[in-house]
Amino acid sequence: MPDIRDNKDTLTSDSSQPAGQDKRSGRDRRRLKMPALKYLVLPGRRRKVRRREDRQKYFFFDRYSSKLFAAIVIILFLSIFDALLTLYLIEKGSSEMNPVMGFFLTFGPLTFMGAKYFLTSLGIVILLIFKNVFISSAKMYTSTLFSYIIFVFSSVVAWELYLIFFVVS
Repeated sequence: MPDIRDNKDTLTSDSSQPAGQDKRSGRDRRRLKMPALKYLVLPGRRRKVRRREDRQKYFFFDRYSSKLFAAIVIILFLSIFDALLTLYLIEKGSSEMNPVMGFFLTFGPLTFMGAKYFLTSLGIVILLIFKNVFISSAKMYTSTLFSYIIFVFSSVVAWELYLIFFVVS
């Protein structure tokens, strides 16, 4: 009976290439710094980094978890709520402490709300793109910042509610 291992080189998976020949191009697609446009536009399957050595590099994925989506919705809601509470407090005699938002407030409440939403959304998009970057000095991934942002916005909203119910009234 012939040994199957002896015939391995003569078998082909494709009629144009012997089975023993490597089909890879030699290019390592993981070396790319920025993803191809198709990874940003078309849906894909990868959600996280699988290889240990790849966890220290920058990765951009095209699918995100439902927890991350919820965090983004919460941040946007808190940002809008913060803007509304700020406008109420300014109407009652308070002043805006943030100089950037104070600048937009000079153009009116609609411009203030639009700028607040745009700047928050821009920050979220930037964090979303770089969510898998490992910050070595802080020993954490950038995606952890979403939780901190929610905490900060919640603290600001809680402070504004305290001012409305206990100080300004």
